Amino acid sequence: MKEACCVKSSKSRGNDRIEDKSTSKEVKTDIFTQLTNNVQGNIWLEGLFGIEKENIRVDKEGNLAQTPHPRVFGNKLKHPFITTDFSESQIEMRTPPLPDIKQMLGFLETVHDIISIELEDEYLWPQSIPPVLPDDKKIPIAQYDEEGKEAQQYREFLAQKYGPKNQLFSGIHFNFSFSEKLLQLLYTQSNTSLNFNEFNDEAYLKVIRQMLRLRWLYVLLYGSSPVVDSSMELRCKLAPEKIDRHVIGLSIRNSCYGYQNFGELYPDYSSVPAFKHSVEKMIKGGIITSSKELYTPIRPKFIKDQNHITYIEIRFVDIDPLSKAGITEEALHFLHALALYGLLTDEPDSFDAQAQATANNYHGYVSLYGLNSMPFIHEQSGKYINIWSEAKQQIQKIQSLFQNNSISKTEYAKAIFKATELIEEPKKRRVYDVLDGVLKMGYVPFHMKQSQTFLKESREKNYNFVGLEDMELSTQLLLREAVKRGVSFEILDRKENFVRLSRNCNTQYVKQATKTSLDNYASILAMENKLVTKKILDENGIRTPKGLEYSDPEKAKADFLFFKGKPIVIKPNQTNFGIGITILKDNLDLTVFDRAIDIAFENDTTVLIEEFIEGKEFRVFVIDDKVVGILHRVPANVVGDGKLSISELVQLKNQDPLRGKGYKTPLEKIALGEAEAMFLNAQGKNFDYIPTKDEIVFLRENSNISTGGDSIDYTDDIPYSYKQIAVNAAKALNVRITGLDMIIKDYTKEATPNNYAIIELNFNPAIHIHCHPYKGKNRKLNEKLMDALGF
Repeated sequence: MKEACCVKSSKSRGNDRIEDKSTSKEVKTDIFTQLTNNVQGNIWLEGLFGIEKENIRVDKEGNLAQTPHPRVFGNKLKHPFITTDFSESQIEMRTPPLPDIKQMLGFLETVHDIISIELEDEYLWPQSIPPVLPDDKKIPIAQYDEEGKEAQQYREFLAQKYGPKNQLFSGIHFNFSFSEKLLQLLYTQSNTSLNFNEFNDEAYLKVIRQMLRLRWLYVLLYGSSPVVDSSMELRCKLAPEKIDRHVIGLSIRNSCYGYQNFGELYPDYSSVPAFKHSVEKMIKGGIITSSKELYTPIRPKFIKDQNHITYIEIRFVDIDPLSKAGITEEALHFLHALALYGLLTDEPDSFDAQAQATANNYHGYVSLYGLNSMPFIHEQSGKYINIWSEAKQQIQKIQSLFQNNSISKTEYAKAIFKATELIEEPKKRRVYDVLDGVLKMGYVPFHMKQSQTFLKESREKNYNFVGLEDMELSTQLLLREAVKRGVSFEILDRKENFVRLSRNCNTQYVKQATKTSLDNYASILAMENKLVTKKILDENGIRTPKGLEYSDPEKAKADFLFFKGKPIVIKPNQTNFGIGITILKDNLDLTVFDRAIDIAFENDTTVLIEEFIEGKEFRVFVIDDKVVGILHRVPANVVGDGKLSISELVQLKNQDPLRGKGYKTPLEKIALGEAEAMFLNAQGKNFDYIPTKDEIVFLRENSNISTGGDSIDYTDDIPYSYKQIAVNAAKALNVRITGLDMIIKDYTKEATPNNYAIIELNFNPAIHIHCHPYKGKNRKLNEKLMDALGF
């Protein structure tokens, strides 16, 4: 392999250079650097952040996929999160604008996970440089229906003008805007003669100008497209002849060999009217057909108002092949820090065409030669600039700026510190790991290994919404399905798991995944009250445990003789998660009976004493008069192998990736605590006991998943007669979503009036235990809930 050819400072070549002659060459008076005296602290970091990432779909051999865009994602023109870029094989994933970079990156990673899992025998190519490409005619252009005819025609035009292979360079676009609160504060502190919209535009234009000057610094640290495959035909617009495919650079995508406009186009960034005028001039001159064909590294975006900037789009970010999401949180925080630094430091010139040419030269040089230990760049002034020294100075200035303005968020401090480390030790840059992998394994094998590793990770955590792991797992699963279907959502109360789902004219408010507007309030109250539930079910001929209700502890205790010797359950009238419930299978001890009464009354003012029903307990989930899942919960247990102790068997079982702590996974790790020790002691065992082969040892009495229990799917095993009873129970209480608990004596036999009993109906049943059981099928209740909600 060899290094790419040198790129010198660009010079005008007739009509190839387009610039607006009216551009001022005088440095503007800056109104933003002065504001740092008045505005201090982390308010500078407030804003909205979004990201777009392109990945090419490939087959198992790393060839460009020839299959259509996955149908499961619906209309690619209307899906807000999952669409296509130029090629039918080039998926584009998008996040909505979010107030936090970490949350935004988590959203992106979740979209990546969802897509990866849905692909059939295909992978997402983790590199900006394309994979193995076929002949131009075999590169599938994105296909649309009649509504997307214009989008398809535009792609066909690009293929003809620039070539389809060039269109397959993929990358990341980082979008950000300052918070409205920050801009308003800056405006009131500025004493400027500009109106607010003009002030807003000048802030974003200054960031654009400065980022175009400084983009080389980001590429120097995080460029990640060092090599290409032999099927890629590289041409540099400054050296149009084809070159040897064995090119090594830091970021070939960002270099002159990447995808760019023909010629050198220099918009006027002095004001929004000047910018629009300069772009219109290019269009009228036939250089480009529309503003979207202007492939600048940074774009102002006009969304709310076509005359004023809403946010900026940073487009020079390579996909990081070592990161599943394609970029690290550290890189994103540094990029945002760089943008703030640009806003709050003086500009050296007015950024006319000559200044833009110089900036392009820096960027192009670093993109090709940034792997060198001591790269120098020759400026038009005749000076030679040491890139590493210049980078070190700039990062020190960023660090000082943050310190002087009391911007002290940990994530940014770490990103700036890491940037300093990478300048001091360039070999620590991630691009070297990429290059090392390619040189050892080959271009395609290395990247396919990364793709396969990322797919495995996506499948292992196919229940989490990355960045929202603190929310209930059922809510995370519902939100994942919302993303898959292109349903927008807003988190209204994160702690309460309260979200708003919306698409077109359908808006639904959902709390904890299963509390929805589909059920009326009276029915929810009826399910919450076990006594009312029993009465309604009894009236409808559905068996429930016989028993008595008490509102006075002394009266309940006085009935001990009535219940003596009978297996009973003592429980609060309104309870969840088994709290306050005691099972007495013999009920011969008055002291134990009285204590169970006290425990129940500690959790409610009404207590039920019911007969204990023999049999297995099943959770039956009903949605819209249909049983969609049946689960049996088994108390925490281990199965012996004749060699390992209970403690060792628990450690082995806890290695299951579905088990975790704090309700962040479908199953909980089995504890080795006091409760487990006491339960084992009652059996004459301890943690060191070695069970015989196939001996089942239970560590808990209750079967709650939250205490390490196992969830086992029985949906296909339970006879229809029991399912019909469950549906009838839901109808009796007039509910559309419920999880009812049913005891069945022998589930292999059909239901009779006396061989089952319904203990309770739950108005907020968890769905994750049905989606990811310990044993059995994923019943995909998140999909069925979204269907019920009209999405």
